[in-house]
Amino acid sequence: MDEPTDLASYLPLSFKSEKEQEYIAFLWDAFETNYTHGKYQFAFLAYHMLTMSFVYFNIWQIKQTEQKDFAMGLIGFGKDIEKSLLEATSPFVFSTVNERSILRFLKLIGCDNGKIGTYANLVDDRNESAHPNGNIFYSTEVALDVKIGEILRVVAEIQDHSKPVIERCYREFLVQNHDPDEREYVEAADQIREVLIHGNYLSQRDIEICLGLDVEQFADSTGIEGIRELHASLFEQFKGVC
Repeated sequence: MDEPTDLASYLPLSFKSEKEQEYIAFLWDAFETNYTHGKYQFAFLAYHMLTMSFVYFNIWQIKQTEQKDFAMGLIGFGKDIEKSLLEATSPFVFSTVNERSILRFLKLIGCDNGKIGTYANLVDDRNESAHPNGNIFYSTEVALDVKIGEILRVVAEIQDHSKPVIERCYREFLVQNHDPDEREYVEAADQIREVLIHGNYLSQRDIEICLGLDVEQFADSTGIEGIRELHASLFEQFKGVC
């Protein structure tokens, strides 16, 4: 079966704030502690929260890269929620919206109603597990491992749908940041870390997509040498990791 820790490769490599980093580390600790001690139902709850965090990070990438589409996706939300999400400075702001509703944004990356319905079932599973209804749904390691395998298949599917967004994000980064004299950091590695990875909450899986981009599509651009330098720096930082 898939290893539960495989989910980590879909979560951000680094965060814009220490508080966000601590939160994700806390959820991992809660999952691992409960899993190790046979408290599988509580381990599932922590794992579900990590999974929804993954969803929030993906929606944040849509917000950052496909701003018009994101704004269109807000149709049907109340004005206060619309304003809050448009002005959000952290992916965790999405947690203020009902989880089933937030999943609607995945339509913007080509997830149809059938897939979103499947994803919403995971929310239902969490709701059933979190209420005092007298049932222990995950009383064995096997039961939880089966559910984790299901979750990881959903995560991988969402990641596949996110590929065009990540590619566009990376292309725009290369075009806008190729000149050392005009960007925030002279060193390519610093610009990649602070602007590309921090700003977009990129994961290892996202970086794999970036590394697969053919930068020679910019061969006719006046900034091609700077673009090549940035791409080479990314490769150097993550070779052997991705």
